Amino acid sequence: MDFIIEKSVLIVSVFGITLVMAMYSTWLERKFAAFLQDRLGPNRAGIFGLLQPFADAGKMFFKEEFIPNHSEKFLFIAGPGIAMFTACMTSAVIPWGPDFEAFGRTISLQISDINIGILYIMGFLSLGVYGIMIGGWASNNKYSLFSAIRASSQMISYELAMGIIIITIVMMTGSLSLRNIVQEQSGALYNITALKGLNWNIFYQPLAFIIFMTCALAECNRAPFDLAECETELIGGYHTEYSSMKLGFYLFAEYINMFISSTVIATIFFGGYNFPGMQLIENSALLTVMCVAVLFLKIIFFIMLFMWIRWTLPRFRYDQLMHLGWKSLIPLAIINMLITGAVILAT
Repeated sequence: MDFIIEKSVLIVSVFGITLVMAMYSTWLERKFAAFLQDRLGPNRAGIFGLLQPFADAGKMFFKEEFIPNHSEKFLFIAGPGIAMFTACMTSAVIPWGPDFEAFGRTISLQISDINIGILYIMGFLSLGVYGIMIGGWASNNKYSLFSAIRASSQMISYELAMGIIIITIVMMTGSLSLRNIVQEQSGALYNITALKGLNWNIFYQPLAFIIFMTCALAECNRAPFDLAECETELIGGYHTEYSSMKLGFYLFAEYINMFISSTVIATIFFGGYNFPGMQLIENSALLTVMCVAVLFLKIIFFIMLFMWIRWTLPRFRYDQLMHLGWKSLIPLAIINMLITGAVILAT
């Protein structure tokens, strides 16, 4: 019974934090874009505009909702639900912090430590394609369909390079479990005692990080890879015909995917919750709090990096997008994997 209560509290907490992070990512993006463009951004709803996400949510909830007459109504409704469901489910295998002792029990800050955790995330990411494709097709709008085809082909293409990069990380750690991948990064970098807690994969696989980060941008339909929502060609993209909270689900799913992508990048390349000097902290509760805080600082950094790239780089053409994925990133990922295998065999 205690185990069920523990996991229920953790599930609700992770779900709530995911929604709050996605909600305030919209505020942060508008503020960050305003800073780069020498504007103020949202500043009317609450101090510094902090209540703007609630105002946006209220607008979405009370907006008129309509379903096109010639759409496939069941699939039209299911599309955004699938997108939101697959986005939320990916957080189940992420270790948010180390285990700690409380109430006479060892509490784990991971909903489920399955031994194929990274494959679980990749699997749900691939299912997200169905939410986009179904929504675009069910709308019975040719522009929405074009956008859905663009988005699905782009996501499938970049998942190949991303999957190959994951193979290199698995080759180094010998495990598909995200907890094991994080624990492998808790040692000393290059066996230097002073650098304990800095044995992060980024120092061994810098090219893999660049490729993975690029693929994550494409997977999240973020600029400069936002060809699915290219307003000058496709009006509103695959969710053109959506309104109210159905549109809100699609938009929310994109920010949740960005949050989860940032979390995965921090976890597999930047040590997760590990940080230098953590071995000096003896208090279990304090160590857990600091580890969770460090992980979220890394996540926020990568979320801001996603935003910085969006508001800095111009949009790719679609042929450039596919050329980069198939003729550049996939060959580079394969070469990186072969080099990694050779180095592991040699050592």
